Amino acid sequence: MGPALLVGCRVLDKDGITPVPQLLSLLPWFAVPAALAVLLAAAARHRALTFTAVVVLTATGWASLPHTPQLVTAHGLPLAQVRVLAANVEFGQATGALTETVRRERPQLVFVSECDRACGRALTAALATELPHRASVDAEGSVGSVLLSAYPLRDHRVIPAVMGMPGATATIAGVPVRLQLAHPLPPMPDQVRLWKAELRRIENAAADHTGPLLVAGDFNASQDHAAFRSILETGHLQDAARLAEESRTPTWPMEGPLPPFVQIDHVLVSEDFGVRGVRFLDLPGSDHRAVLTDLDLRGER
Repeated sequence: MGPALLVGCRVLDKDGITPVPQLLSLLPWFAVPAALAVLLAAAARHRALTFTAVVVLTATGWASLPHTPQLVTAHGLPLAQVRVLAANVEFGQATGALTETVRRERPQLVFVSECDRACGRALTAALATELPHRASVDAEGSVGSVLLSAYPLRDHRVIPAVMGMPGATATIAGVPVRLQLAHPLPPMPDQVRLWKAELRRIENAAADHTGPLLVAGDFNASQDHAAFRSILETGHLQDAARLAEESRTPTWPMEGPLPPFVQIDHVLVSEDFGVRGVRFLDLPGSDHRAVLTDLDLRGER
């Protein structure tokens, strides 16, 4: 019944109510109880039940395939290579590890979630040479967020949300590129409605923008959530990890008794970008892996 419920919501493109949004993060793993149901039904020699269990197992396998929205193909000549890093530093605890990672990997754009005021000051001071430009929501705890850039930033705007989601426009190789940090609330049982609403605001911001767009951060949602897929489809975006065939590489949780089982940290790109590669990096002190993405910005020149 558990796999059947989740697959039904997946087929209907709905996130449902608690506990469905939380369990959808585990959708591929529900193939295990679905397979067990087939074995038990077969052992009981119950044909109808065995047939039903096989259908549910097959549907679970189908639903677990990487999601592919409307195909978006990068076009034009390469104008610039851009390296993007999206990281959740867990209340600033992984600030030092992130600083070392940035110095080692040399990204031009860094999207940092859960970066409190102390984290923001430390990153700004330590990376002033490499990433002198910033857009931020300066706050404590998980509310603070910082977007660091090697390119000058203008048109600073923030998507209204409980946790900070700053955005700005960077000019890269003469092309204005909209940058948006994503960090909606997690789908806890008492805040599923707010989780959906904040993901919808990200979707609306993506849909309203024309031109090159990068949306990156901790989405607190996986490809198995309808609200996340809607961002891709409405905004005509692609998940860089999907294009790099890494869409099932987990990024959370990196701490605690459970092994990482779901990818909720993403870098989303418009059709103006080609994806050359994606890597997932451990950040000591954080319960998330960082997502490092190498992109080609393409244009007519």
